[in-house]
Amino acid sequence: MRILIAGGGVGGLTLALMLREKGIEGQVLEAAAEVRPFGVGINALPHSVRELAALGLLPRLDEIAIRTRRLTYANHLGQEIWSEARGLHAGHEVPQFSIHRGRLQAMLWQAAMERLGEAAPRSDRRLVSFAPDGDKVVARFRSADGSESEEIGDALIGADGIHSTLRATLHPEDPGIRWNGIQMWRGALDWPAFGDGESMVIAGDAVAKLVLYPIALGGTPETRLTNWVIYARTGQPGEPPPKRENWSRRGQYADFRHLVERLDLPFIDVGAMIRATAEIFEYPMCDRDPLPWWTQGAVTLLGDAAHPMYPVGSNGASQAILDARCLADLLTRMPVAEALAAYEAERLPATAAVVRSNRVGGPERVVDVIAERAPKGFTRIGDVATAEELEGIVRGYAQLAGFAVAKPA
Repeated sequence: MRILIAGGGVGGLTLALMLREKGIEGQVLEAAAEVRPFGVGINALPHSVRELAALGLLPRLDEIAIRTRRLTYANHLGQEIWSEARGLHAGHEVPQFSIHRGRLQAMLWQAAMERLGEAAPRSDRRLVSFAPDGDKVVARFRSADGSESEEIGDALIGADGIHSTLRATLHPEDPGIRWNGIQMWRGALDWPAFGDGESMVIAGDAVAKLVLYPIALGGTPETRLTNWVIYARTGQPGEPPPKRENWSRRGQYADFRHLVERLDLPFIDVGAMIRATAEIFEYPMCDRDPLPWWTQGAVTLLGDAAHPMYPVGSNGASQAILDARCLADLLTRMPVAEALAAYEAERLPATAAVVRSNRVGGPERVVDVIAERAPKGFTRIGDVATAEELEGIVRGYAQLAGFAVAKPA
């Protein structure tokens, strides 16, 4: 069996490695001419880390990431709303990792180059079309110099991201990328560690929020490579998203300084940290509507091509890894068409539920609830919301997304 995988991101590479473990050839074909560690911080939640650990990648993750100890939600004054242990510290069998997305992709790419032999990932192969050929699929790819090549496989998996060519081909009527009106400014820099140097903070009010966490060890024992995100509404839901060429463009501190100045956190000088950041990037917070179906014969979608979601709740990369595990397992047990149909039946409703939850704030909704009820802060959090209410939001999301801590039998 030979599976063509269009896209060499986290989901596509993980799928190829999982297929290799099962004796199936997974050929990754990546559009970019060169795979470089772009991006900033993401989180790999325990249910996805379990799958990477099964591939023997835990030591490599420890080399490039931080094992997340705790997550705290706070208001714009740094007053604690909810705090909980994460990963191993919460009782999971594996860690949660805070990690640079580009370093994670580069690590997976290197592992695939080492393990896949003749099926090692190929770059500079952008999917342009496909067609069935009996019980096979013929896919055409174009390189940067304009040359084209064909690949034949038993299935074609579109893991080519939010701007997926394969998704557009399968669903020409799809309304496209949805922008919720929220703009994000992001960056990462070597900065003195805050707290225990292993924890995340999400703080803010009804106007703007800060997401802050270390993603790697720093240049000295006292510092960490620290990822930060400021996000706020600058448009209205339903407005067209910024043009694609404006995604990940360079941002200027002056454009969002007024949002930073709303934050008065006792444990870190947010303004000083952002002013010291060499490269600031702007991103629109976008997703796409859940699709009615992903699969057509021997062709299906995976990861952001199938279910791009707002980056709240730390679930984008994790859900792509879960897609890969589900699909790889099914391909070993049944014919291709049946496996792809069963994969869709399991993963489409599960991921659609996460997409919808993220649209209303996911677990970060606890910050919105408190901002609405106590916009100037509080003396006791219990005077504003019950622990049961806050727990229902945060841990209810964990249950929905599949990473709740398993209760003892």
